[in-house]
Amino acid sequence: MAVISRGFGARRRDSDPHLPPGQYLTEDFPVLSAGPTPRIDTDEWSFEIRTEGGDVTSWTWDEFQALPIEDVQTDIHCVTRWSKLGTSWRGVSLDTLLDAVETEASFAMAHSYGGYTTNVPLDDLVEGKAWVAFEFDGEPLDPEHGGPARLLVPHLYFWKSAKWVRGLTLMDDDAPGFWEQNGYNMHGDPWTEERYW
Repeated sequence: MAVISRGFGARRRDSDPHLPPGQYLTEDFPVLSAGPTPRIDTDEWSFEIRTEGGDVTSWTWDEFQALPIEDVQTDIHCVTRWSKLGTSWRGVSLDTLLDAVETEASFAMAHSYGGYTTNVPLDDLVEGKAWVAFEFDGEPLDPEHGGPARLLVPHLYFWKSAKWVRGLTLMDDDAPGFWEQNGYNMHGDPWTEERYW
């Protein structure tokens, strides 16, 4: 069952050029989840990338924190029609992580603690488009928002920004993740309203 935070309020801003079609602006940060919130200690957290050939590269929390960290200012858009503009994050670029592996894959499946999955074309994860984020608004990322770390792919609907992320499996062919198997669009571009099949 989805969880929605109390105090969710939104207003329509059709005239705002930062707002995709069909979206509403909110100052809140609504919490929507496909299941219970996992609690992962950073001593137990790791992130791995498994290539299409089966090779695995992984980082512990300390190794991950030693990588180049970027500050990210971006808008986020949920398929449930809320948008939050000008959000602040810190994390490691997927470009940095993917530089550590050799791949010819075209797609990735993100895997989360708790079993959630979502598919993303590799082109949507590179060239400064995606991060593994561990801070929001200057604070460690709350578990309700995906802490200790979540995928951040802000140019796609927010279900693609998998909470509690633990790794990527790189794939030659696309395959649906959790919401995609349940009728959500395989890509999820908010500007063309790729919400559902």
